[in-house]
Amino acid sequence: MNQAELTTEQVLRRDIPWETYMTTKLISGTSLQLLRRYDHRSLSHRAQLLDDDGPAYVRVFVNVLRDIFKEETVEYVLALIDEMLTANPKRARLFHDKSLSSEDTYEPFLNCFGKEIGSYKRKVLKKPSHPSRGVPTAINCLATLLKEPIVRSSFIQADGVKLLLPLICPATTQQSIQLLYETCLCVWLLSYYDPAIEYLATSRTLPRLIDVIKSSTKEKVVRVVVLTLKNLLSKGTLGAQMVDLQLPQVVQSLKAQAWSDEDLLEALNFLEEGLKDNIKKLSSFDKYKQEVLFGNLDWSPMHKDPIFWRENITNFEENDFQILRVLITILDTSSDPRTLAVACFDLSQFINHHTAGRIIVTNLKAKERVMKLMNHGNAEVTKNALLCIQRLFLGAKFASFLQA
Repeated sequence: MNQAELTTEQVLRRDIPWETYMTTKLISGTSLQLLRRYDHRSLSHRAQLLDDDGPAYVRVFVNVLRDIFKEETVEYVLALIDEMLTANPKRARLFHDKSLSSEDTYEPFLNCFGKEIGSYKRKVLKKPSHPSRGVPTAINCLATLLKEPIVRSSFIQADGVKLLLPLICPATTQQSIQLLYETCLCVWLLSYYDPAIEYLATSRTLPRLIDVIKSSTKEKVVRVVVLTLKNLLSKGTLGAQMVDLQLPQVVQSLKAQAWSDEDLLEALNFLEEGLKDNIKKLSSFDKYKQEVLFGNLDWSPMHKDPIFWRENITNFEENDFQILRVLITILDTSSDPRTLAVACFDLSQFINHHTAGRIIVTNLKAKERVMKLMNHGNAEVTKNALLCIQRLFLGAKFASFLQA
């Protein structure tokens, strides 16, 4: 049987060479004794050991994850942790026992998690239908641990959220669907913790979650993502970001499908009403800012609306021309032809409507960036780059014919 297809139960049948690890000083004699008592015992026997001396076993498991890198052993210990937490989620508190206060019980776990994700991505590229056992087991453990508020704090402090992001993507196989569900479950648990929300708001988490519900037909996956979005809707600028990412249209599409889960249906209705409120609250310039800050520009009506530019031109001066600077940066960083074309057009509009537009854009060194795009392979990009350069050199009066 392919190792990647092993279940947790099969992983736990492995014989791990603990004596060899002690001989090479990778584990202590005390750790060896504890592991011998615990290894290949019944669930009831292990439960008693954890009740009697749980923190000691947690210390042993954490030390193994920190000091031993052999894949079979790491998977085995992760499976042991998964088993103990599945049997009794309250055992997550063992990781915070006073006797372990001098140790960082999560650093080895997260380091191991990061390595497993790297291994997972490499293996998936070679064999998409056979993800490694390490990542699903680690995520399963994490989904249980994050139910404890103190664990969420430790996870954020260790910058653990970034390890979840690569796993939030549409899934097709049964194994990958379960992994996606448990990853999104972790994000849902984090959505109740404000410091985590700050990270989620500034990362690519939101677009990834929305991509998942656009393509997923698995009800439990859609449910946990929609409940996460419901939690995030009222936090900071996330509601505006959801509008910008066209979540209202996605919600309408989801509502047209036949779901049986009442919590999901209620959450969809809540999102629909909440997003409508956000749309009402957003001024035209707020919507524009969100579009620019996300770096994905399209020909929405405000770009070509002279009234928008006349009424909002002074807003571009906020925070030392922040939005204008981001717009110019997009010319360097984006590979999307539509985004580049709109960015060039918007720069030409700024030059046209701001009394010092030409000087400001020149001082921000936009000219060189726009000139490079005059040789772009896309006709829409070159047309708007040329319009921008003409307005930069000649002014609006002599360049207006190019806009037609």
